[in-house]
Order: sequence, then structure tokens, then C-alpha cells
Amino acid sequence: MLRPARLNQVLAALLVVTSAVHLGALLTSATRLAGVTQWFLMPLLAAWVLAATSGRPRGRLVRLTLAALAASWLGDTAPDLVPSSSSFLVMVGFFLCAQVCYIAAFWPFRSRSVLASRRAAASGGFRTQPVGAVAYGVVLVALVAACAPGTGSLLVPTVVYGACLVSMAALATGVSGRVALGGAIFLVSDSLIALHAFTSWYALPQHGFWVMLTYVGGQALIATGVVAQVRTGARANVGHGASGRRTVAPPDAEPVPPALT
Repeated sequence: MLRPARLNQVLAALLVVTSAVHLGALLTSATRLAGVTQWFLMPLLAAWVLAATSGRPRGRLVRLTLAALAASWLGDTAPDLVPSSSSFLVMVGFFLCAQVCYIAAFWPFRSRSVLASRRAAASGGFRTQPVGAVAYGVVLVALVAACAPGTGSLLVPTVVYGACLVSMAALATGVSGRVALGGAIFLVSDSLIALHAFTSWYALPQHGFWVMLTYVGGQALIATGVVAQVRTGARANVGHGASGRRTVAPPDAEPVPPALT
């Protein structure tokens, strides 16, 4: 039986190879190969997270990240199993579930995110909204404005999904820089899908390739960032501060096996 550290390496290698084959298939219009390999991307990433956090109970952050990856996998696969007339809505439905899972996972870190208000001494102690939060709001408004004319009866679902997507990306900034980057790239991926589906002017060459490159890259950054956050918390949980007191661990500070640290 493989040791956890070795299993991590094997799963990471399988994910990299599968992703490369999938992206290559998209570039060469090998539709069947692209479809088959897409089914394995999120399970491999979820398996890596499971291996990386093995040996101890998994906290809220890890469990909900795994739930988001599972919902993403359903979003990748279920559309292939339903009539084409329903496939887009099925995909959006499962990815909406994924966004909700990520929002719930990142919620405990909201006070460190761009959504947290800051007290400004220069304004007499009033709470001010960070520039980052405004930037994410602008992205949401711009995306909805670009897509709204072509959504028809799907306007409300589009706005709801867009709000959840942008909220996920904004809350990700509270977890770590890597998770924030992953959330932003995931936002780009889904924005490309929306522009392709609802606008007439969007024409990005190799659209499918860029969607999947940003999708896999974003999800991988989120997953590895979550694991890194847990490991950092585990080390803080067993360390001591300069005062000799035991340091307080972050919300999801589960210990991990020494082989993984």
C-alpha cells in the first residue's frame, strides 16, 4: 500500500497527465477523447485532497471543498447524460451547487477577505468598503450587463449564478493568496462560458481550451490552497508563541500526517 506522501505524488501526476491529454484533445478537436478525460479531472483532484488530508478528521473547509469538487464533477458529466436541450441548465445547476459549497467553505474566513469593511481613522472611525470589494462588484455588474440582452427567460438564473460566482471569488481572498487566485481564475472560466452562451460578439479562438485551462487551473489552485491552509493551521495548532502560550489555530486547523508536511 502506498504511503500518503507517495499516493499524493501519484495522484498529482495522474491529474497533470490527464489534464494535458484533455487540453491537447481540445486543441486538436478530438471531441471524444476530450469528453472522456473531462470525466476524470475532478475525481482525481478530489482524491488528491483526500490523500493530502488523510489520517485525521477533516474540518469544514476540507469537507465543503470536497463537496464543491463533487458538484463540479456532476456539472462536467451529467450534461452528457441528458438531452442536449437540457444540458446547459443541468450544468449550471450543478455548478451553482459547487459555488454554494465554496461560499460556505470560505465563509469563516470572510473577516480576512476583500468583503470585510475596514475602519478608517481619516473618516472619523467610519467603516469603509475596501476597493477590492468594489472591484468584484464591478465585475459582476459588467458580466450581467454583457450577458443580459441574450439571456431571455434565463436572466434571473444568470444573475443568481453570477452573484454566487463573484461571491465565491471574493470570499476566497480571505483564505489565502493561492485560493484567491484560484477563485479569480475560476471566475474567468465561467465568465467565458457565459459570454459564449449569451452574447453574439464574443469570439475567442479555441474557446473550449481556454475555458478548461482556466477551470482546471482555478480548481487546482483552490484545492491545493485549501490543503496548504489546513497544514499551516496544523503546525500552528502544535506550536507555541513567543509568550509560551499555545497559539490559536485558524478555523480549519486539522493536524496532518508528518509525511505530508
